[in-house]
Amino acid sequence: MSDQKYNRVLLKLSGEVLMGDQDYGIDPAYVARLAEEVKAAKNTGLEICLVIGGGNIFRGVAGAARGLDRTTGDYMGMLATVMNALAMQNALEQAGVPTRVQSAIPMSSVCEPYIRRRAERHLEKGRIVIFAAGTGNPFFTTDTGAALRAAEMNCDALLKGTSVDGVYDSDPKKNADAKRFDEITFSRVLNDNLKVMDATAVALCRENSIPIVVFSIREKGNVAKVIDGNAVQTVVREEA
Repeated sequence: MSDQKYNRVLLKLSGEVLMGDQDYGIDPAYVARLAEEVKAAKNTGLEICLVIGGGNIFRGVAGAARGLDRTTGDYMGMLATVMNALAMQNALEQAGVPTRVQSAIPMSSVCEPYIRRRAERHLEKGRIVIFAAGTGNPFFTTDTGAALRAAEMNCDALLKGTSVDGVYDSDPKKNADAKRFDEITFSRVLNDNLKVMDATAVALCRENSIPIVVFSIREKGNVAKVIDGNAVQTVVREEA
C-alpha cells in the first residue's frame, strides 16, 4: 500500500471519536485536533469528503432496544450526525479549511441539501464536504451512507477511522491473542461476519471496487500516515 496514490477519499469517523475522553457529547478540543489532521491530509493535494456517525449523541438501534420506535430512533440518530457535521465544519473552518455540510434530510437553514454534482464541484474547488444524515432513510447505518457517498463521489478508497488499528479475527479488546490482518478480502469479512462495517456497506464497496482502509483514529497523525501507506492498518479489498 505504500505505493498507493489516492486522489479522492471518503473518511468515515464514528461519532464516539468526537467525545474525546468524555462519556457523551462533543469535545471541541478533540474535534479541533481531528480537524488539524484532516487539514494536513488535504494539504497533500487530496480531495476529502467525510461522514461522521452520531453515536456520541444518539443511536437509533439503542433507542429501539429501549422501546423507542425504530424509525423514529433512526431519524433522531440522523439529526445527531448533522450536529456532529456542523461541529467538524466549525473546527475545519477555524483551521482555515473551506468546508460544506450537505444533509440527506433537507434543512436549508443550517446546511445544504445533498446534491451530487454540487458536492463534486465543492471537491474540485478544494473544499471539504461533510455528508450528514446518513442515506436519509431509517434502517440504514452511517457506514452504509459512507459507502454510498464514496461510490457516488468516485472515491479511490473509504478510510474507516475507529478505536482499533485494523481488522482482527476476534475482538482484540476481549481476546489478547486476536490476530490483525494486513489485508483481507470483502468475501472473508462478510463470510466470517468480522464487523468491519455493516454487511450492506461492505457489499456496496465490493460491488464498486472501493477498498476499505481500517485504522485507529485515536493515534495522532494517523490520517496522514494512512494516506502515505505507512500506518498500522487493514486494507479490505477483493482478490486480484
